Parts: sequence; structure tokens; C-alpha cells
Amino acid sequence: MRTRLWPVVAALVAGLMTLSQAACGGDGKAGSDSFTVGLLLPSRSVPRWEHSDRPLIEKRLKELCPRCAVKYANAENDADRQRQQLTSMITTGVRVLILDAADARAMRSSIVEAHRADVPVVAYDRLAEGPISGYVSFDGAQVGRLQGEALLKAMDGRTKTSQVVMLNGDPTSPNAAWYRKGALSVLAGKVRIGRSYDIQGWSTDDAHAQMTAAVAALGPDRIGGVLAANDAIAAGALSALKRAGVRPLPPVTGQDADLDAVRRIVAGEQYMTVYKPFRAEAAAAAAMAVALGRGEDLSNVATTTTDSPTTSRIPSVLLAPRAVTARTIEQTLVKDGVYTDDEICTRALRTACQKAGLAR
Repeated sequence: MRTRLWPVVAALVAGLMTLSQAACGGDGKAGSDSFTVGLLLPSRSVPRWEHSDRPLIEKRLKELCPRCAVKYANAENDADRQRQQLTSMITTGVRVLILDAADARAMRSSIVEAHRADVPVVAYDRLAEGPISGYVSFDGAQVGRLQGEALLKAMDGRTKTSQVVMLNGDPTSPNAAWYRKGALSVLAGKVRIGRSYDIQGWSTDDAHAQMTAAVAALGPDRIGGVLAANDAIAAGALSALKRAGVRPLPPVTGQDADLDAVRRIVAGEQYMTVYKPFRAEAAAAAAMAVALGRGEDLSNVATTTTDSPTTSRIPSVLLAPRAVTARTIEQTLVKDGVYTDDEICTRALRTACQKAGLAR
């Protein structure tokens, strides 16, 4: 991978905003043409797709190309359904696709189909196989490193006497292996990995089942920390630990900064999450889609290139994630306008919010 990173996410957002004019053609007038962008997201089980990514992408597409239309579909964790959705979009005349693949490998033939139909595909958040034209995501290795570093800090003094349970993401997602590799680069040699499970579909229910198995195998007093790949998995792990009567709860990581997870962090149940500034990711994907829809290259958008198992030097934007604990919610999620204090601080959390510097 060849990298040309911008120093801060704010600079990327500012730069992408200027593309609303630069990508609009020689006369500089926004909306000088019109076409349809297909947006395919993988599931509803992870809240961010519907609550953050979809509205942010659609909003930015309209800002960049006011006369463009957006056709949306959600795969509901079903790769066969997503293949049908993609084929339908090609048939109905979309000019460019933004795809977060439900199964990166299974979508390869459909991406080839889009390529043959001259419909470029922007891979969003996870890199699918096949002739991808652009890729936008976060540095997955850094996500894992942030989780591992936070877990070691929270386990301070207990790393030699207890074990870590790893609840990894869905094995069909290339991001899951990326996160795991990053986490292990920090944890290896410093803690004992007692059990490691791949969580199908990033499912809270599967995470609950696997965490229950880990407690039975290791014992409730032998688990010093849980490396949960995202917040949905963290929710399942915590419910299993509570049901098994594990007290005190070990530190549990997460990712995506889901509102329920942020509330769990304030309450002292989940230790941390990884915040990925979705606004910048959505802006980059929209800018790529509009440029490709207008027949332009991605030199003004991409900041690096990425190789997939099938395609080399894919123009890419890889953004920097940020760790969030109770003490940093205010300067990250609240400051960036992801949530307000009132949204986070339910009546039951009022005291905890005051302690975290949220409720005033």
C-alpha cells in the first residue's frame, strides 16, 4: 500500500467539501448533469449503517450533485440478496455504485458484472474482491491496536493472572481479520488469549453464545478482559457476563460508537469504543461516486492506494480512528456533533454523566 495521508480528518473533510464545485464540470456549476447513484449497505444489525452512514452519504451526494438521484438497498446480512440488489440496480440504470459488501468474496462476481456494464463500484468501509474503482475506509490495523492498547491499560496489574477472550468479527469480512491482526500486534506476549471466537454476522446473539461458552470453559474469575470487535459484539458479551454473574465486569472493548455503547461506557459497563468519524468517510465515498459518475479519475479524492486479492493500486482514502472512553466522550463524540449530552444522558445516567463531565 502506498500512502499519502492528510494530517487530520478535518483537513480531509474541508478538502472534500471543495469538490462540490471542482467535480461539477468545467463551468463550476453544481448539478450540471444528473445520474443515479446506487447505495448498497450490508445489514441493519449494526446501527451505524442506517443511523449514520446512509443519511450522511445521501446528504453529501445531494450537496455534490443536486440533480443526482440515490437508489438504496440493505442486504440484511444476506449476500445472495445483495447480489440481486446490485443486479437490479445495474438493470435500472445506475451510473455508479457505493457498496459495503455483505460478503467481500461472494460479491466478486457481481462486481465483475458491474464492471462489464461500465458501472464503477466504490467499496465502502470494507474492501470487496473484484474490479473495484475506489475504496474508502478506516485503518483497520489501527482500530485493532487502539482496542488492544485500551484493554492492556484497563487490565493493568492483571495481565499475568487472567486471560483475554477475543470475540472477532464476521469471518466473511476482510475488516475482521484486519482488526484482529492489529489487536494481536499489541496483545501478543503480554496477555494469554484464553479463547478466540469468530462472530457470525457481527451478531449480538452469537457473541452472547460464544461469551457464555468462554465463561464455562475458563471460569468466571479467570477472565481479565474481552476484546470485542465492535459494539454489537460487546453488547452480547456483556449480557452473557451479567447472566453468568461475573462481578466485577472485566473491561470490554468495542467499535462504532453506537449510542447504546456510549451509554454503557458512561455507566461503567463497557470500557471503550473506537470512533470512526463517519462524516469524513461518507464525504469521501460521495466525492468518489460523483467523480466516477462524471467520468473523472479519483486523483483529487484518493490519498493512497490499496491492493485487494484481485485488484492492485485501488485509489483509496483510509481515515484515522479514535479511541473513546468515558473521559473522552465530550471532546470526541459530543464535540463532533455525533451525539448531544441530552441524547447520551438518560435519567438513569445523570449522575454517571456528571462524573464523566457530560451533564451540566
